[in-house]
Amino acid sequence: MFFCPFLAFAQQATPNLPLLFDSRERLAKPDLSSLVRLRFLTTIDFPPFNFTDQNGKLAGFNIDLAREVCNELEIANKCQIQALPFADLNAALAASQGDAVIAGIAVSEELRRQFAFSRPYLMLPARFVLNLKAPIKGRDASALADHPVGVVKATAHEAMLAAYFPKVKAVPFDNKDALLAALKDGKVDAAFADSLQLSFWVSSPASSKCCALFDGPYLSEQFLGEGMTIMLRQKDDVLTAALDHALAALSRSGRLQEIYLRYFPYGLY
Repeated sequence: MFFCPFLAFAQQATPNLPLLFDSRERLAKPDLSSLVRLRFLTTIDFPPFNFTDQNGKLAGFNIDLAREVCNELEIANKCQIQALPFADLNAALAASQGDAVIAGIAVSEELRRQFAFSRPYLMLPARFVLNLKAPIKGRDASALADHPVGVVKATAHEAMLAAYFPKVKAVPFDNKDALLAALKDGKVDAAFADSLQLSFWVSSPASSKCCALFDGPYLSEQFLGEGMTIMLRQKDDVLTAALDHALAALSRSGRLQEIYLRYFPYGLY
């Protein structure tokens, strides 16, 4: 488990993507000369990661990343990307109907018994979002002590809030919409939830500019998982190593950051 706060308002910080690969680590590039093709499987119902654009073409963060991985491995002419229903992805990979799944599947112990996974390429942190009219004095989470903070009940974020911020007055809500409506109306001073959802909501007309991201981001493998990875068959050690090499290269060169800013201009971090 790791827990990492960055103490600043998101709007005042450069939305940089944290490097998940050690700059001193060198991952060998396997020989893929015998590879016939690399078939990525994805979905179309997980924007901004996977979706179809106005022309009906596959688009999104994961789609662009898959293409950059192929370019880095110099196998762009051998790469294919196919969209399937999310529920069909595991079975399709197990049946060798594809070679790698890039669709935001959460890593679990059960899945690790069936499949292999690349190194993480993106972490989805938790964040606070603050009602700008709330009487908060301070610029970090300690200023929220004794203040009502909304959270969706029975979620990892509720457990994380209780574990790391026991001094706030946690107010549970049935769902995200109820939580954000209460925050906008000032019924709670802040909310604690997924940074991805909060960053888009804060910058959308739905928020009416009521609120701002506050403190963080907060990363915790214990509560939020290992991050976004690419899932492969267990026997494909060479391909797994190749994807790790490509992801590390893209991270170090800044190309992963470019894709990140393309789809998350307001930043998750």
